[in-house]
Amino acid sequence: MNIALTIAGSDPSGGAGIQADLKVFHRFAVYGLSALSAATAQNTFGVSAIERIEGPFLYEQLNTLLSDLRPDALKTGMLLSVEAVRSVADIVTSHNLPNLVVDPIILSSTGKSLLERKAADIMREELFHLAKVITPNIMEASALTGISVSDEGTMEEAAIALKRFGPEFVIITGGHLADETLEIIYDGKTFHRLRGRKIAGEFHGTGCAFSAAITALLAKGTSVIDAAREAKAFVASAIESSLALGKGMKLLNL
Repeated sequence: MNIALTIAGSDPSGGAGIQADLKVFHRFAVYGLSALSAATAQNTFGVSAIERIEGPFLYEQLNTLLSDLRPDALKTGMLLSVEAVRSVADIVTSHNLPNLVVDPIILSSTGKSLLERKAADIMREELFHLAKVITPNIMEASALTGISVSDEGTMEEAAIALKRFGPEFVIITGGHLADETLEIIYDGKTFHRLRGRKIAGEFHGTGCAFSAAITALLAKGTSVIDAAREAKAFVASAIESSLALGKGMKLLNL
């Protein structure tokens, strides 16, 4: 059985973070491992508090786990701190881990900071070059490049800028564009576009689900382009069947 690892924060609502990633791994028939980078107090309205996991303990979680179990792919979600980013980079390097997917989560959907400013710089410089894929959304791409990303042309500009930091593929997700969903995939030579119908509403954890689905598919040997296409379809289906279980954002039916 293929194995995938998620390194991310905890979301008590189950709509994002480690809980959502493990649900997605299960849906793709991949065995899920996890290491906690932070704990949050949150619900469908947003994040009210964050408790960090110190870098040395995150490193110990991962080193102990990987001394016994080896994932076929792994992803990062919320890392929060410089120490956490560096711990992950050290682990990926020392264990020679394949198929790293970096979802560079900077803000929650309600605007709560989930990555310290200095940690974003370290992520670009020390983690991106280890990645098979990075999956920033438009806002994250803007923050990481300084480019105001608002349309297809500026998505391409940002993808080119992010590719210079060394990931094999850049996927900029465009779910926040006005009239459609658009993912732009860039491998340094060619742009690939995945277009879809935008579904009205506010949904929790779409980016987490997308990157987790790509991770699961990479673990099974799927190519990046095909994994992105299948992940997009999976998330669209989860949005269409989303659940209004709380009083805020809808939860994806993972």
